[in-house]
Order: sequence, then structure tokens, then C-alpha cells
Amino acid sequence: MGKLGNMFSFDDPNQPYNKPLLVVVLVLMSIGMVIVASASIPEGIALSGDPFRFLKRQVFYVLICLALIGGIVNIPFSFWYKRQMLILLLSLIALLAVLLIGTEVNGSVRWLRLGPVNIQPSEFAKLAIIIFLASYLVRRQEEVVDTIKGFIKPLVVLTLFALLLLLQPDLGSTVVIVVVMMGMLFIADAKLINFIAIIVALLAVIVTLVVTSPYRMARVVGFLDPWADPFGRSYQLTQSLMAFGRGGWLGQGLGNSVQKLEYLPEAHTDFIMAILAEELGFIGVSIVIILEFVLVYRAFSIGKKALALKTPLVFAGYVAIGIAIWFFFQTAVNIGAASGIAPTKGLTLPLVSYGGSSLISIAIAVALLLRIDFETRIVCIATAFEK
Repeated sequence: MGKLGNMFSFDDPNQPYNKPLLVVVLVLMSIGMVIVASASIPEGIALSGDPFRFLKRQVFYVLICLALIGGIVNIPFSFWYKRQMLILLLSLIALLAVLLIGTEVNGSVRWLRLGPVNIQPSEFAKLAIIIFLASYLVRRQEEVVDTIKGFIKPLVVLTLFALLLLLQPDLGSTVVIVVVMMGMLFIADAKLINFIAIIVALLAVIVTLVVTSPYRMARVVGFLDPWADPFGRSYQLTQSLMAFGRGGWLGQGLGNSVQKLEYLPEAHTDFIMAILAEELGFIGVSIVIILEFVLVYRAFSIGKKALALKTPLVFAGYVAIGIAIWFFFQTAVNIGAASGIAPTKGLTLPLVSYGGSSLISIAIAVALLLRIDFETRIVCIATAFEK
């Protein structure tokens, strides 16, 4: 019965892959395709007369993601450590290319057009920063812990990436990168006084960026009092709040959203949670939040286990922790913005929102998590045999 029980176990430590993580990812992708199909019908008809225009693209992106996951899990994790500077350089070049030859959409230049496809380099920059910082922490951990110099060095890279992102402008991705980097440095036991100094400096920069930009200031003011100007600067947020209000406990039913009928802009991307809330209600929202939490928890668990095994999995552990922070913060900001808890930042809901670049970058991160978990299991089995 022991062997038979393990065969059907949901989380069998003897399996070569993390079944709960893979199941959660596939379920979130499936929910995403369903909600994207529902939320994007009016816009698809308006743009091309095809109600399933965005669903077809989302299915195409999901197939690419599955192929990437299947390929990347077979690559030894040392491959990424050896090429971390190349990955960082390619990401930097892509961000520069956006400013030179990028495509403007809704007033922002964030995309590179490759034939019929638009690529958003900022989505891949998040992963590049995580891989770079993880390798830096492996090589210079004592310097990071003991000296301010070691703490500041990676911030130089962060500053360069942040400037390129702000020129697009893309404050949302900038904030994600800052939070991920600070979180990873905290996990590496950097001194608290360094964090206090950097946080104060960052807050000063953020306040300056908001005060000097009428667009950002309008977003902040609209967030603080959305009903003061419901048809102006707060239009998107108030329409989202109406969707949440109409959803109730069980929702209006799949496909029955009113807000998606050209009332709520970006309904299938940044504000997909509002449509999900309107159609599936509190229960549907809770299920998605729980699944996203499980995804983050699994990533943290994989990273913690890898770090506990020390060399040669320290790099892999830091990457997993960085990915977990990324997923958690982006999920929190997306849901917070849709529900009026946080200012609108233009960040997608991981594995659910429409968008090829976001979906593919997150799928690559998931593949890395699966590979880290696989290599961790191998080391654990080898250690157990030695004992």
C-alpha cells in the first residue's frame, strides 16, 4: 500500500518534479484563458469583428509557454549562472532598443514590434535582474553583509535599469524590480541600517516622480478619492469598483459582465480581476487569490530548501526567492489596484491576465522553479544515500 499510495500522492517527495506547483500553474493558465475569452469579446469585435481575437492569441501564448517549460526544465541550472552577465546585457540592450525603435501604445513606448508580435522587454528585465543579483549574492555575500560598498554595487545596476524603464515610462515595472532587489538583499542578511538609508532615498525619489508628473499625480489623487472625479482621472478605478460591487458572493455568471462592454478600459489585461469578480463573485476571486498564494508559497519553499542545502544550490535558492517576491508583489499590486487598495500601476495578474510577454516571462520563471526543485531533490536523495 505504501508504494501504491505514493503513486497517487499529490506531493510525493520521490517524484522528479513538483506536482502541486505544476498543477497550480496549469489551473491558473486555464482560468486565465476562460476569463480573457469572456472579458475581451467586446474589444475583439470592435477591433476586428472577431470576438475571440484575444483568446486565440492567449492560447497561442500558452502553447509557447508550455513548450518553453518543457524545454527549460531540462537545462542544468549552472547554465544560467555562467550566462548571467550575458542575460543582463541582452536585457539592457532590449530596453535601450525600446527607446530608439519602440512602438508607442497608449502614450508609452514599452514594446518592440517583431512582425505581428509586440515584445515588452521590461517583463524579461525582471527575471534578468533576479538572475544577476542571485549570482552577485553568491559571489559577494560577505561583502554585501559586511560593507556598504557591497550593498551599493548592485544598486548601480538597478539605477541604470530604473532610468531606462522610467523613460518609457513604466513606473510599475520599476517598482517591481526595486522591491525584488531589496527583498533579495534582505534575505542575504544585509545590514538593516543600509536598508533604512536606501528606503528613505527611494521614497524621496518616488515622491519626486509623482509630484513632477501630472499623469502620476492624477493617478495618486484619483486613488485617494476615486469618487471625486468618477468620469475623469478616476474613471478606470470607479468602473472597476462597480464591477466588484456587482459581483457579490457568486457573481453575475460567466459571460454576464456589464463593465467589459467598453466601460472598463484594459478589462482583459490589468483589470481582469474586476471582470472575474463581476462574473464569478467573491468565491471566484478567493479561489484565484488562493491559487496565486500557493504559487508564491511553493516558490518560497523551493528557494528556502535550496538555500538550506548550501553549495551548489545557493544561486538557485536566491533565484527562487527572487521569483517568489516578484510573483507576490505583482499579484498584490494588480489585485490592490483593481479593488482600490493600491494606485493603478499597469501590472498584470501572473498567469491570468492577457499578454504574451508577461505570460512567457512568468512561464520561464516557473520552469526555473521546477528545475531548481528537481536539482534540490537530487541533492537530497544523494545526501540521504551517503548517510
